Amino acid sequence: MCLILFAYQSHPSYRLIVAANRDEFYERPSAPADFWPVCPQVLAGRDLKDGGTWMGITRDGKFAAITNYRDPASHRSGVPSRGKLVSNYLCGNMSPEKYLDKLSRQMDKYNGFNLLIGDKNDLFFLSNRSGRQRLNTGIYGLSNHLLNTPWPKVRHGKKALSAAMNMKGAPLEEALFAILADRKKAPERQLPSTGIGLEWERLLSPIFIKSPTYGTRSSTILLVGKNKHVRFAEKVFDGKPEPWVESMFSFRLENSEKYRGI
Repeated sequence: MCLILFAYQSHPSYRLIVAANRDEFYERPSAPADFWPVCPQVLAGRDLKDGGTWMGITRDGKFAAITNYRDPASHRSGVPSRGKLVSNYLCGNMSPEKYLDKLSRQMDKYNGFNLLIGDKNDLFFLSNRSGRQRLNTGIYGLSNHLLNTPWPKVRHGKKALSAAMNMKGAPLEEALFAILADRKKAPERQLPSTGIGLEWERLLSPIFIKSPTYGTRSSTILLVGKNKHVRFAEKVFDGKPEPWVESMFSFRLENSEKYRGI
């Protein structure tokens, strides 16, 4: 993902609300969200190049999502895919804390990343550019820098998400997808300087990115109710002006004992 807006324990009906856009080169092969045959408890899209994913949830409430940390000067080729950090957690049986303990000893193997990871009890943020923290109640935004870095898309996204906290159900979903569809570019004076040049900073500044070769390939909404009901909705664009795949999944969280050992 390249923008993740989320509200944690901040809504009367939902424990977790996530609105996220995945930005990627259109040529990179991927599959839309679905339950995985090899890990039947996992609902996520799939990177068909390296086998990982950018965001997903399991039937027993484990959640993870990732963004890249934009730092082209330190980028290395031939290192493990960051998407595996999400899929390895979702397909495994470790608690978030144990998984992060293990990962903390291996973070230098990866290019820059920001990882959200949690279960029915906790939510954590880990970056190999800043460290680890347990998240408290609040509204957050994460792009390609650290958590809540005030890039224009993060500021505007958090403000819009805060304004939607009086909604629920279908109206909330519609409001969240409308936030993710914002194509307005930021004024030049507000652009960050991350080493990619002004033209790319301008192109990447909207919440929804569009260019001939790179852009927002999918938008995803996740609602985890306090009543254990999960709603997962995805729109896949892949460079097209309108979504060509729309998927919606609903289920109730199950006991984690059922998936031990998978």
